[in-house]
Amino acid sequence: MKKSALQIARAAYKPKMPKALYGSVKVENGAATQSVADQEEVKKLFPHTYGMPILKFVESSEQVSLPAINVGVILSGGQAPGGHNVIAGLFDGIKNLNVSSRLFGFLMGPGGLVDHDYKELTADIIDEYRNTGGFDIIGSGRTKLESTEQFDKGLEILKELDIKALVIIGGDDSNTNACVLAEYYKEINAGVQVIGCPKTIDGDLKNEMIEASFGFDTACKVYAEVIGNIQRDCNSARKYWHFIKLMGRSASHIALECALQVQPNICIISEEVEAKELSLDDVVSEIADVVVKRAENGNNFGTVLIPEGLIEFIPAMKGLIAELNDFLAHHQREFNAVPKDDQLVYVQKNLSAGNAKIFASLPSGVARQLTLDRDPHGNVQVSLIETEKLLAEMVGSKLEEMKTAGKYKGKFATQEHFFGYEGRCAIPSNYDSDYCYSLGYTAAALIAAGKTGYMSSVRNTTAPADEWIAGGVPVTMMMNMERRHGKMKPVIQKALVELDGAPFKYFAANRADWAIGTEFIYPGPIQFFGPTEVCDQPTVTLKLEQGR
Repeated sequence: MKKSALQIARAAYKPKMPKALYGSVKVENGAATQSVADQEEVKKLFPHTYGMPILKFVESSEQVSLPAINVGVILSGGQAPGGHNVIAGLFDGIKNLNVSSRLFGFLMGPGGLVDHDYKELTADIIDEYRNTGGFDIIGSGRTKLESTEQFDKGLEILKELDIKALVIIGGDDSNTNACVLAEYYKEINAGVQVIGCPKTIDGDLKNEMIEASFGFDTACKVYAEVIGNIQRDCNSARKYWHFIKLMGRSASHIALECALQVQPNICIISEEVEAKELSLDDVVSEIADVVVKRAENGNNFGTVLIPEGLIEFIPAMKGLIAELNDFLAHHQREFNAVPKDDQLVYVQKNLSAGNAKIFASLPSGVARQLTLDRDPHGNVQVSLIETEKLLAEMVGSKLEEMKTAGKYKGKFATQEHFFGYEGRCAIPSNYDSDYCYSLGYTAAALIAAGKTGYMSSVRNTTAPADEWIAGGVPVTMMMNMERRHGKMKPVIQKALVELDGAPFKYFAANRADWAIGTEFIYPGPIQFFGPTEVCDQPTVTLKLEQGR
């Protein structure tokens, strides 16, 4: 296979790791843990994996000889830069423990485990994928592991291949499923450990022990580069307002991080919209006010960053979507049987009066998008809702009203963009290359320690890599109960943007100046070679959170 010059150079890159992982390690147990909420309900569902301690790996002079072990690995859910390095770190970690250890990859996600579709990952294969983007080494999928039948079917192939540990690389839902699997295998004494790794470019799988989900750093740098390019064009042509929607269905971490990197005129933070109970018209009015003020200075151009999941955070819309989710979870077949032209009327008739009124007020295109097929977790596929076009259109209408009233004299022309897939499989930044490799190597150490129901954890990552702290966090510690498909289920609690957190506070303190002035920053492309301050920097979010 022909490779670019950068691919060849990246293949030779040696990821940096926490100092403790280079030799023998021993486990330091922390205090017992409990779930973040709903403790009694979660404990009842996970009697064998609840309350375990946080783990930390420290250097040890003791030389330990371990028997060879066969390990399975699954890539679950959407792609994120660095997944290949997690697998490379896992491979090197188990080979370091015993050179005869073997790694098997289940193909196209959790479905590969259930369908017994796999391949052995040898050194030759692993070496082709080091420091590369994508999940194509074994593919990924969104099959949910949630039934006993699936668990038992998976156990058949695990027994056949003599696999003693399974590593599931995924987001909050995938790691929730991994914990359910760990609990079941522990309960039936299956002899299979299950370890999770925190993946999602959305950045909403984090807490005090998981300070970042992998892929977030790279994806934000990719988006920030393109936004910076648009801002340079915007400032050159001076005739367009660019409405830019960014991935992040459940939280605004990507939008906030990109705003901190590029300093746009406007960035909407969904969590703030919800906290202030703003309506869609309130959001439109705030954007229009900035457009008017900039026009008064002769600046009929600018940039607006919009988080993908905004619609779900507008209180009135959130209530509507929750009722829609519940209704469609129980009546999807009936809905599908209704002629397409009559579906919106059918839905409206079956909603409560207040939500029916909101639903009827929406443009038909948006109303239609709200009724489209749910994702495997029962959620609206917000990436299909063209929020950037909706806002651009509504702001334009608002400005026409203001112009008629003599309150606006500028020109308003728009360009709309959605950046999502462009960032999911990018070549991982040095930060993600190092972080992901360390997560995989840590997963191998958790396996060697005989642990199950843990997520691999690497912390203190704003410091040089040799000062990073490797360990494990019980997945049950991150759980709460949420309504899914009309039923209460245990899930890892999503981390939203904290309005009293340092990143948002910095943004809020500066956004008024960014709105009226043209203070764009142009980050440029990801740099892999050169000074550490150019190549190895973590996100602005992480630096602000850790006071660096």
